[in-house]
Amino acid sequence: MGWFSLALGVFLMVSLGMQSVGGIGANWGTQASHPLPPDTVVTLLRDNGFQKVKLFDADYDSLKALGKSGVEVMVGIPNDLLATFATSVKAAERWVSKNVSTHISTNNVNIRYVAVGNEPFLTTYNGSFLTTTFPALQNIQSALIKAGLSSQVKVTCPLNADVYLSSTGVPSGGDFRADIHDLMIAIVKFLSDNGAPFTVNIYPFISLYTDSNFPVEYAFFDGNASPITDGGMNYYNMFDANHDTLVWALQKNGFGNLPIIVGEIGWPTDGDVNANPTYAQRFNQGFMSHLSGGKGTPMRPGPIDAYMFSLIDEDAKSIQPGNFERHWGIFAYDGSPKYPLNLGTTNSNALVPAKNVQYLEKKWCVMKPSAKLDDPQVAPSVSYACSLADCTELGYGTTCGNLDARGNISYAFNSYYQRNNQQDEACKFPNLSMVTKTDPSPQNGNCKFGIMIQPYYGGAERRFGRIGRTWGLAAASSIFLLWTML
Repeated sequence: MGWFSLALGVFLMVSLGMQSVGGIGANWGTQASHPLPPDTVVTLLRDNGFQKVKLFDADYDSLKALGKSGVEVMVGIPNDLLATFATSVKAAERWVSKNVSTHISTNNVNIRYVAVGNEPFLTTYNGSFLTTTFPALQNIQSALIKAGLSSQVKVTCPLNADVYLSSTGVPSGGDFRADIHDLMIAIVKFLSDNGAPFTVNIYPFISLYTDSNFPVEYAFFDGNASPITDGGMNYYNMFDANHDTLVWALQKNGFGNLPIIVGEIGWPTDGDVNANPTYAQRFNQGFMSHLSGGKGTPMRPGPIDAYMFSLIDEDAKSIQPGNFERHWGIFAYDGSPKYPLNLGTTNSNALVPAKNVQYLEKKWCVMKPSAKLDDPQVAPSVSYACSLADCTELGYGTTCGNLDARGNISYAFNSYYQRNNQQDEACKFPNLSMVTKTDPSPQNGNCKFGIMIQPYYGGAERRFGRIGRTWGLAAASSIFLLWTML
C-alpha cells in the first residue's frame, strides 16, 4: 500500500450541500483566445442535457444567456477579489446585488451557489489567500442574507484536494492539512451552520502525470485494479479513495453529514502521453457510469453531485502545470465533440456539437518550401509564435507529435496566424512563411492544422482574469522550445 500513500500525497500536493443532485454538471471556463458566444454555449449545454453549470466569474453576458434556460448555476468569485470582500461588507453587498440579485430577478437565472474563490489554499499560492478566504465567505453570506436570498443561494468554496491528506495511506487516515487544520474546521463549521456544501476538485489524472509508479488501472473505473482495503471497505479506483479521505476528515471533526459537491473532475485529451482521447473517453464514461449507478462511494452511498471539467478547451490557459491544461474539454475550442460520450441524459453516445459556429476563411500560414531549416531566424520565430499562441499539441505523445521539422514549424506559424485572426502581418516571419489555401494537415492520423472561429468580443475583459488551478495566464513566459525537436 506504499504506492497509494505516495500517490495520494503527490496528487494532493500537485493536483492540482443544500445538495441538489440531479444530472451531471459542467465547468464553463473562458480562458480562450476565441471563446464561443455565450448563447451558443448555453444551447450546447441544453442540447447535451447538462442541468448544472459552474462558472469561474460572474460575466454578465454568460449569466444573461443562462436566463430562462433552466440550467442551475454556480457563479464564481475569482481569488483576486477575496481581499476586497474580506475587508468590506459593502463591497460584498454590491457584488451580490449586481451579480446575483439582478440576474435572479431580472434575467431569471437559476443561481443556486456562489463559489467564493477557487482553490485558494493551494500550496503553490504560498498562503496568499489564507487570511482573506474565510472573511470573504462570511461577508458574501451576510450579503445574501441581506438580499433575502440565503435560503435559495448557498455559498461554498471550491477547494483542491490538497486541503486534506491521509496519515495512514488509506481513506480512514484522512484529516485536514496540519498547517490549515483550524482554518478548515472554521470554514466547515460555517458551511454546516448555513446549510452549504463542501466543494472539492478531484483529479486522478494528476496522480498518473506526477508519479510514474502509479498503477494506471487505479485511475479508471473499470474495476481492473487491485483494490485497496480499508477496514472492511475495498477501493477499486482513485476517485472513491480520495473522496472518502475527505469524508473521513469531515467525520473525524464532527461534520460527517456535510454535503459534498465534486466541483471539478475530468481527463485531458492532449499535451501529455497519458492525455489522449482514448483515456479521456474511458475515464469520463467510466465516471458517468459510476454516477448513473447511484451507489456513490463506500463511505457515502447514494448519488454524487459533480461538475465535469470541462465543457470546452481553453487555449489561453497557463501551461505552467503542464501542456495538458489547455485540453480538458469534452468539446474542442469550436464546440465539436472530441469523442463519443453518453452523459446519461439521452440514449445516445453522440454528443451534440455547437450550432451555427462561424469560422475564419480556409487558409493557413506555413513554412515556405524554399525556406531552409538551418535559417537562423527559424528558432526565434518558432519560439515567438508558440509563446503567443498554442503549440501544446506538439511534442512527445501528443496529437501532432509525429510531425517532421517543417511540420512543427508550420504548425507554430499557423497557430500564431489563427490566434491573430489571419491578419496578413501574422504570417510574415522573415523569409520563412507563406499563406496557403491548401490544408497542410497530415493525411494520416488525428493531427489537424486548425482554422480559428470568428472572434467574439463581448466580455473580453473577463477572459484573462480567472485565477485558479492554473495559477494565472503567463503564455508569454511559457515559450515552447520546438527547436529542440527539429
